[in-house]
Amino acid sequence: MATKAMILHKYLILFNICLWPGAAWAILPIHHWQTQNGARVYFVENRDIPMIDLSIDFAAGSGYDRAAKAGVASMTNHLIRLGAEGMDEDEIGRRSADIGAGIGGRFDTDRAGLSMRTLSDRAIREQALDIYLRILHKPVFPDAVLKREKTRLIGAIKESDIQPGTIVARTFNELMYREHPYGLRSSGDIASVEKIARDDLVAFYLQHYHARGAVIAIMGDVSREQAAAIAERVSAGLPPPPATPTVLPPVPGQTQQITRLIPHHASQSHILLGAIGIARNDADYFPLFVGNYILGGGGFASRISEEVRQRRGLAYSAGGYFVPRLERGPFIISMQTRKDQAQQALDVALKTLRDYIANGPTVRELEDAKKNLIGGFPLRIDSNRKIHEYLAVIGFYNLPLNYLDEFTRNIERVTVDDIKRAFAARIDPEKLITVVVGADEVAAGKAAVR
Repeated sequence: MATKAMILHKYLILFNICLWPGAAWAILPIHHWQTQNGARVYFVENRDIPMIDLSIDFAAGSGYDRAAKAGVASMTNHLIRLGAEGMDEDEIGRRSADIGAGIGGRFDTDRAGLSMRTLSDRAIREQALDIYLRILHKPVFPDAVLKREKTRLIGAIKESDIQPGTIVARTFNELMYREHPYGLRSSGDIASVEKIARDDLVAFYLQHYHARGAVIAIMGDVSREQAAAIAERVSAGLPPPPATPTVLPPVPGQTQQITRLIPHHASQSHILLGAIGIARNDADYFPLFVGNYILGGGGFASRISEEVRQRRGLAYSAGGYFVPRLERGPFIISMQTRKDQAQQALDVALKTLRDYIANGPTVRELEDAKKNLIGGFPLRIDSNRKIHEYLAVIGFYNLPLNYLDEFTRNIERVTVDDIKRAFAARIDPEKLITVVVGADEVAAGKAAVR
């Protein structure tokens, strides 16, 4: 069995080969096809370790919730693993542990899915697949388990709702997305969770957990033929597609500046400011990715951290990031600071953003960012688990099959002008949403909403 060091060494060699001019080798030979009922499959064969990673993802994240029953999407994904035909949650756990298989869920704003990791030995693989397929194809969503999980979730929401980090994130999201489902809380709120019934979970499963548009990712110690057989078994038992599939509505543009200051007894102010950003398939993804690394995503070396934290000591943490989604996700600058420094920190961050949009990065900043991002790329693909996650992302967001092959070249192509143009086209510093939790009570009273 190859050690992790040997696997990393192999990928480092492939990575270096791909950087040579005229190199014809691909970092990862990604195979892609569709199952008979339309699920898209992405497969990479790797015989170095006797393991298989398998997942299926659906367009079934929290963005597909509705306000009256927010939390149904998350609860469906959670309970699908807590009871299947012929197996309760204890039986699922025991049988999985007996063969060393790991079965888990994946859930975010866009995606919901089910994953499995198991040894590739045929007997063990078949036992793991039996558990996995029964969970995926024949969930029972037990009433007793739903009642228990609703009680647990409502308790967690009550505790979370008094935390400044939760308050600032929830308020920021609601102000940015308004009536769009991206503005809903992924867990739901207390009122919506209390309304969730088993029928809601069954209906959501039937509406969203079907093969049309599903993405199956397989990575590991199986052949192309074996992977195809597994994918057919995974997709064949899914519900039929609904007559009317659910699609996400476009995200409306941000038309005005909004500021909300919220008093809180915490010793620190939690600050978020930002704007509607980009979808995952945006043509300027790489200029914005590299540009944001310089602005706020590069840790202590980024401009926001340098100006707010390093030079002035105004924040304990400060940074910025894009969250690309199927529809336009947010661009966020995040800071935590003492209450008496909150306004000064905001002023510095806003000035830094305005200067960056107007002038872009320096040539030296861009060169350093490229060096760091390209130099760190091999660590993004140094394990089966990481490669498998990339397969799922490439499939779900319909990225090119050569996405990883071209990753470093796309970074290398970015210019200062590209970054200036991309940021100026998408971020208007005069139309930002700003939320401060732990604001000075007097200021908050005067400017709760602006």
